[in-house]
Amino acid sequence: MHGKRVSRREAILAIGGAGAALGFGCGGSSPTSPEAATTTTTTPTTGSAACAVTPSETAGPFPSLTDLIRSDIREGKAGATLTLTITVVNTSNNCAPVANASVEIWQCDAAGNYSQYGTQTTQTYLRGIQTTNSGGQVTFTTIYPGWYQGRATHIHIEVTRNGVSSKVTQVAFPESVNAAVYATGVYASRGTNPTANARDGIFADSLDSETATVSGDAGSGFTAAFRVAIAA
Repeated sequence: MHGKRVSRREAILAIGGAGAALGFGCGGSSPTSPEAATTTTTTPTTGSAACAVTPSETAGPFPSLTDLIRSDIREGKAGATLTLTITVVNTSNNCAPVANASVEIWQCDAAGNYSQYGTQTTQTYLRGIQTTNSGGQVTFTTIYPGWYQGRATHIHIEVTRNGVSSKVTQVAFPESVNAAVYATGVYASRGTNPTANARDGIFADSLDSETATVSGDAGSGFTAAFRVAIAA
C-alpha cells in the first residue's frame, strides 16, 4: 500500500506540479512559495453555474507518505479545535452526493510545520483519511491550521475513488477568523499571517469559491464546512 500511495502522488505532482517551487521554513518542513492555483465551488447545488467541477491543482507540500485512516488527526497537537466537514458531490449527476470516496486532508501545525518531512519525519500529526457516507460527507477533528511564509492559511484536500485520485485542492479560511485565532493561545507568539488570502497565488483569483464556511471561536472551537465537486 505504501508504494502504491507514493507512486500515485508522484504521478499527480508530475502532471500538475511542474514548476511549483518549494522552500523550507519553520522547523525545516514548511514551504516558502505558493503552489499552482486552484478553485473550489462552495455554492448551492442547484443550477448549472452552481454545479461546476472543482478545478484541479498540484498536491503541493507535503503529501502523506502513509495512509492514516482516522477522523481525529490531532495527535495531541496544541491549537484551537476545528471540526471540518467536507462534502463530495458529482457534477455528472446534478451535484448529488458521492458515497464511498476517500477524502484525505493534511495541514501544518500552529508553528507552520508539516509531519513526515524535514525535522518531523517520524511524526504523523494532522493527516488523515475518511470515507464519505451516503450524504457524501466526512468529518475530521483537527486544529485550526497555522501558517508559513509565502502562503495564506490553508488545508490540503485529496479525493480518491477506487484507488484513483479524482481531485486535489486546498481550502482557505476567512481573514477575520484567521486574525482572531492568531491573536490567541499557541498562535499568538507568531502573530498574524503576513500573506493575506487575496495575495496568495493559490487563492487570489478564486477566493470566493475556495473559502470554507466557518463558525465558532478560539475558546470553544470552530466548525467549518467545505464542498468539493468532481465529475464522477
